[in-house]
Amino acid sequence: HLRAAFSPSSEIAYDERFEAVRTAPLLILDDLGTHYATPWAQEKLYQIFNYRYNMRLPTVITTNHELEEIDIRLRSRMVDPSLTTICHILAPDFRRSGIGGDELSSLNLHQDQTFETFEFRTDELDSEKSENLRRAYNLARRFAEEPQGWLVFTGTYGCGKTHLAAAIANYQAEKGYPPLFVTVADLLDHLRATFSPNSLVSYDKLFEQVRTAPLLILDDLMTQSATPWAREKLYQLFDYRYNARLPTVITMNETLEEVDPRLRSRMLDPSRCTIFAIQAPSYRTRRKG
Repeated sequence: HLRAAFSPSSEIAYDERFEAVRTAPLLILDDLGTHYATPWAQEKLYQIFNYRYNMRLPTVITTNHELEEIDIRLRSRMVDPSLTTICHILAPDFRRSGIGGDELSSLNLHQDQTFETFEFRTDELDSEKSENLRRAYNLARRFAEEPQGWLVFTGTYGCGKTHLAAAIANYQAEKGYPPLFVTVADLLDHLRATFSPNSLVSYDKLFEQVRTAPLLILDDLMTQSATPWAREKLYQLFDYRYNARLPTVITMNETLEEVDPRLRSRMLDPSRCTIFAIQAPSYRTRRKG
């Protein structure tokens, strides 16, 4: 509309239209960041923001971008706590089609794996392994109640680490904050599938949903057999969530020495990550017997 005001056929002058916008008693700017950000567009937005900021005029802004991605001149006005209230809406896009966060998550397959159904196996484990399993349970329970930092469970297949990770996810889901629960192999398959001409979701959109998930649970991390592409995607994911300090749960059968060094360096930071090795053997062995 501002550009159109320069047309000879425009019924309103540019200055008049721009003044009406920047001085509006209440201005609501929807989808900040989706415009084509030419230098001219950035300058016009800055002039609007700066005027309304200085005049303290009521303004509502919506954006699907992280604040760090917005032009610094605009962001500096948006983050002033004396004037601005920032509200992060965590709900997924109800309009989206194709694979998104809800479709990507496999938590529905683990609905029975809760803290209440977790087995401590006291009848088959010695006291040391039984105590180790109980400590893992308590650690998962505390994380579920207040997700902070990273929590990594290691151990053999079937030892209970996936059950505890799913229990964390189900606990949060019951509170109304469903996390993204996905096996690493499935995640990589979904990311690859976005490159298909028939994909209903772009790679960038899907990857953004994963890396910015309020709580991400990555089940069965394996890096030894990963392709260079997969290693790079996992590194980008880990690096973002590490720097953004986003709560993350990881389960893996590999030892830390086998993990890609770039991932391992993030996981070995004791100020952000708790690593717990579950010593119990696979419960499936018992069931086969």
